[in-house]
Amino acid sequence: MDETVDVQAVAIGVGTVLAVAALAYGAFVGDTVLGVATTTLAIGAFALTFGVLAALHGAYGRRDFAAAYGVAGLGLALVAVASSGLQVLVGYLLLAAGGAYVAVVTVRARDRSLPQ
Repeated sequence: MDETVDVQAVAIGVGTVLAVAALAYGAFVGDTVLGVATTTLAIGAFALTFGVLAALHGAYGRRDFAAAYGVAGLGLALVAVASSGLQVLVGYLLLAAGGAYVAVVTVRARDRSLPQ
C-alpha cells in the first residue's frame, strides 16, 4: 500500500514550529541567540520555509509557484535583515507580489476543481 504525504503541509508546519520556538525563546529566555534577535530568527524561519516551498514546487514542475514562493521568501528575508526603510519596503513589496500570485492562482484552481 502506497502512502502519500503532503510535503508542503509538513514544510509549513516545521517552519511554523521553528518560528514559534524562536519567539518563545525570545519571550521567556533571552532576546538573542548567538547575538541574533529572536524576531529576526523567526522571520528568517518563515523565509526559509518559503525557500523550501519554492524548491518543492520546482521539483514537481510548478515553476510558476516556485518563482512566486522564491520571490516571497526573498522579500521576507530582506525584511528580516533590513537596515533601512527602503529595504523593508522593497521586501514587503516582494512578499506581497509573490503571495498575491500564489493566492490568486490557488483560488482559481480551486474554483475550477469544484463541481459545476
